[in-house]
Amino acid sequence: MAARHRKKKKKRSRRSPIQRLFRGLYSTLVVISAIIVGLWLGYKAASRRPSTAEPPPAPYIPTVTDDPATTDVDESRQGLQRKEATWTFLLAAEDQVSGSTDTIMVCTYDTANQKIGLVSVPRDTVVDREGWKYYKLNAAYSNGNYYNPPDGGIGQLKEAVGEIVGFPIDHYVLIDTNIFVEIVNAVGGVDFNVPVYMNYDAPDQNLHIHYNPGMQHLTGKQALEVVRCRNNSDGPGEYPDNVYPAYPDLDIGRTRTQQEMVKTIAKKVLSNPQKVGSYVELFSKYVKTDLTLGNMLWFVEPALKFSFDDLTTGTLPGDGGATYHGISVYELDIAGSLELINQCINPYTTDITEDMVRMVRGD
Repeated sequence: MAARHRKKKKKRSRRSPIQRLFRGLYSTLVVISAIIVGLWLGYKAASRRPSTAEPPPAPYIPTVTDDPATTDVDESRQGLQRKEATWTFLLAAEDQVSGSTDTIMVCTYDTANQKIGLVSVPRDTVVDREGWKYYKLNAAYSNGNYYNPPDGGIGQLKEAVGEIVGFPIDHYVLIDTNIFVEIVNAVGGVDFNVPVYMNYDAPDQNLHIHYNPGMQHLTGKQALEVVRCRNNSDGPGEYPDNVYPAYPDLDIGRTRTQQEMVKTIAKKVLSNPQKVGSYVELFSKYVKTDLTLGNMLWFVEPALKFSFDDLTTGTLPGDGGATYHGISVYELDIAGSLELINQCINPYTTDITEDMVRMVRGD
């Protein structure tokens, strides 16, 4: 009888296939969310806000007073304020033949307003570096490497460019141009509008560049050839007497092509974020910088929000036919250069003025 009064064990109701599916999806989402949160926290912990350079000291200007030794500080230079969350960078690429810098650019990234300015400084810009005895900007890198290796070259170039633009540059990025080849190949090539006819053969460099103007799909090797080209060699006579400029505006045109190529490659890279592992590997192999890994991680978040509509580019204007101490140089147009600097790359809340820059005039 007792058995009759024993409670019957309740049967657990079986979940339907849909319920099991949703329960599995929910568990998967929980795990994925936990991983994402963990990665985000790890990224935040690893990222480090980059440093900024101190503003240049204000000059002391003698004033007429009863005490001839009295000097006043120029009040217009006191208290220079940096724009919020704004950094400046020297971008340079080594010349594969001469060991100097073939490409020199200054970049300012205003992460608060998501604006980037990119200004090229022509490689032949005239400088007069006291004590170093060179008169072209692109010699700063090789000169510094010779007299003060291993970091003297980029340090001297950074200092020289800072004097030209009127502010100390925060960080540098020195690029081995072979990265162009590999990164363009990594994204499947780029579509680029070659601006001029290019027909150059330099047997002594094993360099052969042949392109008609117009839009075309370029591999990494071809992209590098396009940005390197400055001359054609199909003029009268034999090489090197048959060489003439490929661009009517000489190195300014080539610099403009380099800016457009950088922009084109950057767009293609950002449109393929799934290849970030390859980018990191190439960056570590071909780029030297004083930015730490934590600094670079810090820029990831703002960079993902950047639109190329907010990129402003330019080249410091001047005269490529000037001379200095008997050599051909590029003499900067001071007024035009100041206008471009203040428009594109000035990191301060007030304008850079002529007394803040060091732009040498030709003979």
